[in-house]
Amino acid sequence: MSILVYIEHAEGKVKKTSLEAVSFAHALSAKTGEGEVVAVALGTVNSAELAAVGKAGAAKVLHSGDERLNAGVIQAHATAVAQAFTKVGAKTLVLAKSSLGDAVAARLAIKLNAGLVSNVVELPNTSGAYTVKRSIYTGKAFAETTVTTDNKILAIKKNAVDLKTDGSDAVVESFSVTIPDADFASKITSTERATGEILLPEADIVVSGGRGMKGPENWGMLEDLAKTLGAATGCSKPVSDIGWRPHHEHVGQTGVKVAPSLYVAVGISGAIQHLAGVNSSKCIVVINKDPEAPFFKAADYGIVGDAFEVIPKLTEALKAEL
Repeated sequence: MSILVYIEHAEGKVKKTSLEAVSFAHALSAKTGEGEVVAVALGTVNSAELAAVGKAGAAKVLHSGDERLNAGVIQAHATAVAQAFTKVGAKTLVLAKSSLGDAVAARLAIKLNAGLVSNVVELPNTSGAYTVKRSIYTGKAFAETTVTTDNKILAIKKNAVDLKTDGSDAVVESFSVTIPDADFASKITSTERATGEILLPEADIVVSGGRGMKGPENWGMLEDLAKTLGAATGCSKPVSDIGWRPHHEHVGQTGVKVAPSLYVAVGISGAIQHLAGVNSSKCIVVINKDPEAPFFKAADYGIVGDAFEVIPKLTEALKAEL
């Protein structure tokens, strides 16, 4: 018996969120004794990248290199993962909560007759009933969910677990799947991705600006700070609404919800809609000249000062240290 982990990759690299799912599965295996952790990867990705998944806790990676799976057709991925689940004799499937992961997990819940819990933030409590803690209401509260089915699917929230990095390379094994043509009836004809060196949903550090930046012509200083930190850039809803920044950078309840290790908010007052999109961040730094800005109440660190003075000095100091 094994724990199976569905891993996602982009541009030849396994996503950090999937590595976190592998680390979660490794800790779960140590707790429950469910056996080794086996990952399954679909589509084109090189063996060395897959072997490195072992450092996060996987003993083996099953790889189906069928090029038809590169497009991320949901039903086809669900069929392939279900076959891997049966092959390794798993009772638990772990994956990262994501747009693709959510869609695949929903279909797998039906295929495997499995209980599905999303936004998982902790290892399950197995002392009595199988109970899982998950984040709800955009991170404002937690719920304890009891799973009664034999098969279980756990979708892990980003940054909810520590990433294991001290494991050994995993064994990469070719995995042959049988996928009916009907699973490819829906075709993805094109994909438009957000531009930028680091994409906002995947970023470990995010630098965001609000109306306190006074105009789009001043965003260069935030981009310089973001580049120094290796961060993605974001913005508040009013900023995207008035066209200062593209809508795909809008962070908040009705925009992109982020959970980076570090979120830097510059010139953003901290309306509740914005906070709902960032409150899962591990550390929040707020820079605002208004000491009464609501965002300071949610901040781990705050600087009361003019962004046009603080940001250049902060960037200069970081460049000297990094």
